[in-house]
Amino acid sequence: MTGEQPKNPLHGVSLETVVLKLVDHYGWDGLADRININCFKHEPSVKSSLTFLRRTPWARAQVEALYVSTLTTRG
Repeated sequence: MTGEQPKNPLHGVSLETVVLKLVDHYGWDGLADRININCFKHEPSVKSSLTFLRRTPWARAQVEALYVSTLTTRG
């Protein structure tokens, strides 16, 4: 089927973009305060975060939910 996710705010947005925009918005400390995972707390980097998030579905879901609630609000 074409257009299966027309209203999905994450459609076409890479995980790297999600992480970069959240870090730009909150900083690593602010991100760690909102999502309690070590890749945001201990020597954070985009590369280590992407590796962890790609292997950990529950953490990725939290990061994506924060992105949607924070950065895709249209008003």
